[in-house]
Amino acid sequence: MENQAIRTFNVGELAVYPGHGVGEIKAIEQREVCEETQNFYIMVILDSNITIMIPKNNTTNVGLRALVNDEQIDEVYTTLKKRRVKLSHQTWNKRYKQFHDKIKRGSLFEVAEVFRDLNLISINKELSFGERKMMETAKHLIVSELALARGLSEAEITREIQEIFTVSESEQE
Repeated sequence: MENQAIRTFNVGELAVYPGHGVGEIKAIEQREVCEETQNFYIMVILDSNITIMIPKNNTTNVGLRALVNDEQIDEVYTTLKKRRVKLSHQTWNKRYKQFHDKIKRGSLFEVAEVFRDLNLISINKELSFGERKMMETAKHLIVSELALARGLSEAEITREIQEIFTVSESEQE
């Protein structure tokens, strides 16, 4: 998923916009910006119905990417199941900023790390309101993309993820 070449998208195709989730490319339009004609993807985020204009020549910088493939899906589940991780012992606000930056980058692997780490931290201490909200955001981004990529319902994916976090540590790894 990292270091992807510039990818073009077609109208009707699904793509992931970092921090917002999966959207559909509804159109490709030319617009005049600073006296220069540019092509833009017009994308509608499926969950929120937000419309985003993304310059075609800037997709790499904004992190627009295709949905995860089967191999990447396995890697996301491996990330979620991993328990021998070094958790940050920073203050919640510094940890929050690190997690927020990971979510903004748009890598589903990093989003999975955020969700996993916040779950593990919550076992021993109460999460701040911001961290709880971030954990829900990360879970939502994971569930919605995996459901579409695997052709399953969000409820089925949610159930799978809940099972990962209810399995005892002795059964992990």
